[in-house]
Amino acid sequence: IKAVIISHDHYDHLDEQSIKKLQGKVEKFYTTLKVGAILESFGVDKSKIIELDWYESVDVGDITLTAAPAQHFSGRSLFNSRETLWSSWIIKAPQANLYFGADSGYFSGYKKIGEQYGPFDMTFLEVGAYNEMWKDAHMMPQESVQAHMDLKGKVMFPIHNGSFDLALHSWREPFEKVDQEAIDKNISIIYPKMGEGVSLIKHNTTSKWWR
Repeated sequence: IKAVIISHDHYDHLDEQSIKKLQGKVEKFYTTLKVGAILESFGVDKSKIIELDWYESVDVGDITLTAAPAQHFSGRSLFNSRETLWSSWIIKAPQANLYFGADSGYFSGYKKIGEQYGPFDMTFLEVGAYNEMWKDAHMMPQESVQAHMDLKGKVMFPIHNGSFDLALHSWREPFEKVDQEAIDKNISIIYPKMGEGVSLIKHNTTSKWWR
C-alpha cells in the first residue's frame, strides 16, 4: 500500500488494531499535526509518518495530497480534546480530483475549498451519525448535499454510514434522506455496497441496496 490517509484521531477513524495489521504493508502514513505520536505508540516507525498542517501538500508519485480544513474536533479521551489536528483531504491525480471530507459540520470553508481546489470529480462526504444537537461537528444530510455543491462536485459518494451505530437515527435514514435530497437538487450520487468497486472517473450506476 503506497499511502494511508488518516483524517483525525477519533477511534472510528484511527483504530489501533487496524494500524497494527496494516503497518507492515504500508509505505507511508499521511496525517495531520500531532497524530503521528499516536501512530508511533502503535508501533509505526517515525520514518513512515508524514504530518501536514491545513493547506500543506505533499507529492506521492504523480498524486498530490493536501490537508484542508474541516469543522470538527479531536481527542481520544475526556482529557485531551483538540490536542491534535483534524482535517479533510484533497487527492489530486492526473486522472481525477477527489475530496475526502472525513468528519465535519457544515461551514463556509467548503465554498473556499471548492473555489481554490475544485471542481472535484468525486466528493466523499459524511452522511450518517448526525443529530441536530451536534450538527456543528457532523452535517445533516441536506447540509452534506449543499457541501457537495459548494465544492463543485460532479459525483457524491456518501460515507460515514451503514457501519458503526453512533446516533439516534435509524440505520436506513441517512441513505433515504440523502437520496431524496440528491433527487431534489438534481445531483449525481452513488451508493456502492460494502466492498463493491466503483470508478473514480466514470459515474457508475449503483442500486439502492439498503432497501
